[in-house]
Amino acid sequence: MKKVTLLVLFCTITLSSFSQSLGYEDLAILFSKDNNTGTARYNAMSGAFGAIGGDISAIKINPAGAAIFRNSSFSASANSRSTDIMTRYYNNSTTTQKEYFGFSQSGAAFVYNTYSNSDWSRIVFSFNYSIRNNYDNHFIANGNSGFSTFTEFPLDTNNPTIQYTNATSQQYVNSFSGELAEYNFAVSGVYKDDLYVGVAINTYDLRFLQKSTLNEQNDDGNGNTLNANFYQENNTTGTGFSVSAGAIYKASKNLRLGFSYQTPTWYTEINEETNILDNDGFYGDTEIEASNNNVIYDNTSGNYYPIQGYTYKLKTPAKTTASAAYIFGKNGLISVDYTMKNYKKMNLSNGDFTSENQFFYDNLKNAYTLNVGSEWRFKALSLRGGYHYQQSPDANAIASDNIKGYSFGTGYSFGNTKLDFAYQNKTNTQLYDFYPQYNQVSAAELNIDNQIITATLTISL
Repeated sequence: MKKVTLLVLFCTITLSSFSQSLGYEDLAILFSKDNNTGTARYNAMSGAFGAIGGDISAIKINPAGAAIFRNSSFSASANSRSTDIMTRYYNNSTTTQKEYFGFSQSGAAFVYNTYSNSDWSRIVFSFNYSIRNNYDNHFIANGNSGFSTFTEFPLDTNNPTIQYTNATSQQYVNSFSGELAEYNFAVSGVYKDDLYVGVAINTYDLRFLQKSTLNEQNDDGNGNTLNANFYQENNTTGTGFSVSAGAIYKASKNLRLGFSYQTPTWYTEINEETNILDNDGFYGDTEIEASNNNVIYDNTSGNYYPIQGYTYKLKTPAKTTASAAYIFGKNGLISVDYTMKNYKKMNLSNGDFTSENQFFYDNLKNAYTLNVGSEWRFKALSLRGGYHYQQSPDANAIASDNIKGYSFGTGYSFGNTKLDFAYQNKTNTQLYDFYPQYNQVSAAELNIDNQIITATLTISL
């Protein structure tokens, strides 16, 4: 927005009722989801590291995994994401394609070996920073529902006023930006060479911005036309924390079993600033032109750009992960992770969120994620692959709404330095309703295809 002239400390919630932007139910789900990303080795094996460890990204799944390290190490990663979104809206398809690049991970593990008769043979302190979710995205929906929502010109002096009830076209342009950064601080240890245990404190830094513009063109059936542009902006920031604990047990020479639990994430303060408030009857910046009028209606004229500020709290679901890995000596391994999150237990507070919390309980479910990965070593060269399946939390979701993906990659060891590369592909569908207050208009259908390339440098100390 160009200039802020009003800040309202808002006591009631209007975002869901009058918004083409994401409502509080959608935002809570978005901020609760995991995006399966980490180092290139982690990504190439689809994140199936709950019973393996030995990778700095593994501590966000199971903090016991850091105890697998035998030497202190440091790693840093960058990735490139290509996203194609095909939007279907009333028999019209529009495809947008965007490229995103950034540094996605850095972390270190510091190994301390004990040389006494203690049952604890190794203690590891580790830290990892990663982008848990990158929200940068863009899509466009074009079509015609046949239903007009801007039916009058606000400055019309006719009596009766002209009614523009014939819809001719609609276009919705949406942009997301921001990220959810995750910081893991873990302490891990090895007990009697067979049991690895660890605990971690996790903190989160949230930034999310949505900008959306709806253009609607209508006519009255007598040659008079109306063109409306409706803009909404929602800027959200927040901080949160969680605690996790886990263990990895060597059940035999080749079999490892893992288990971890992560508490709910408590976002104790989420701050929102938005222009979604009543401004001359419109919940957003609005500009309307009519063909038979020489003036343009603009509810932001005179540099009047009102915003409202609001602070609320969010508790996301806890997460439980069971893991197993089979180790083929020094040749390779196969690993499986199974994670459960009960989205019914999400909770919004510090305001009247009765309907939103009831929505979580009535419409969401206990969703699971399955990750399978494998790695095979040929001297200094490693080859990897994996499969990822993440169930949608929506109890009414169709099969294609679930995220499905595969991955592969390679790595090469130069002694104390390693270079790893990974490719991931993930696809899913979802609905986006930019006319939520009108049951006469159907939601747009989004087909999303993400391709991610990751490169990681690891240095052993």
